[in-house]
Amino acid sequence: MKIVSIVGARPQFIKAAAVSRVLRQRHTEVLVHTGQHYDDNMSAVFFDELGIPTPEIHLGVGSGSHGEQTGAMLAGIERALLAEQPDWALVYGDTNSTLAGALAAAKLHIPVAHIEAGLRSFNRAMPEEVNRVLTDHVSTLLLCPSQTAVENLAKEGLQSGVHSVGDVMADAQLFAARQARAHSDMLMSLGLTSNKFLLATVHRAENTDNPERLRAILAAFDALAERIVFPVHPRTRSMLARLDYAPLAHVQLMEPLGYLDMVQLEQAARLILTDSGGIQKEAYWLGTPCVTLRDETEWVETVALGWNILAGAQTERILHAVRTFTPPSSRPDLYGGDGQAAERCVALLKKEG
Repeated sequence: MKIVSIVGARPQFIKAAAVSRVLRQRHTEVLVHTGQHYDDNMSAVFFDELGIPTPEIHLGVGSGSHGEQTGAMLAGIERALLAEQPDWALVYGDTNSTLAGALAAAKLHIPVAHIEAGLRSFNRAMPEEVNRVLTDHVSTLLLCPSQTAVENLAKEGLQSGVHSVGDVMADAQLFAARQARAHSDMLMSLGLTSNKFLLATVHRAENTDNPERLRAILAAFDALAERIVFPVHPRTRSMLARLDYAPLAHVQLMEPLGYLDMVQLEQAARLILTDSGGIQKEAYWLGTPCVTLRDETEWVETVALGWNILAGAQTERILHAVRTFTPPSSRPDLYGGDGQAAERCVALLKKEG
């Protein structure tokens, strides 16, 4: 069986690391990197740390508007698929790379398998939500991380080829947590003490491209009387410059980190403030309280179980959440965090292929 796997952004590298380790034991994989994330801190370091094979095809698309970026990817992925003639095109998550891969394959009548199918925030203003919905509706194999995702698809009339497999990011996170304990010295290098700092990430367009929302989030960071470690996404950094943001002494801006260093900080933080979907899940698995800087989330189970609070981009809501958050004593297993999701995905690709 021959698979073309399409990745382009940081969360996809993490998921692909888990699946590729299993896939390449028994099958042929051609990895296509769109170049959506092209900075070394956003791309190359992940391949190195997680043992992801060097991409056989690198499109080098880079940044651009949604239409420009997706169109360039669509053309490049189509050429790759025509050259490789795979049994499956495998896409991950909800980025422009995901949608471009799914559309290119569907138009060539190559079956599409979507890992993280069925997730919904129910906010069509989010480009990621549009990408999720469209990708699911052209996919042949819908590999869902949870029963909630399966139910979301059923409500849209999608039941054929739908499977709950657990979350491949849990597989990657289990691997990375072991590696981080052995190889990351981030706490020591930053002079941090476990449970004595907050970790923040902001990168979603709904926050970075809206000056009012971004200012409100930054105002909350400045008003908190705790040390905040804030690795800054390149897009976010350009927006901070436009806003002339000068952080107070307790807010430490830094370059994006590799995955192992991020996992170590996530493990050690008292609390995480983020608009990242992946980090919301990782926080849950690691037992770190999470305040989500969005008005809704596709990971609704983390909120329902009391480990994640939706604070949006309102300064006072963020401050109240950070100051009063007390997580529950129990933390049930979520998203099939048994480390076997990648095995289940590959088995279904073989069975359905």
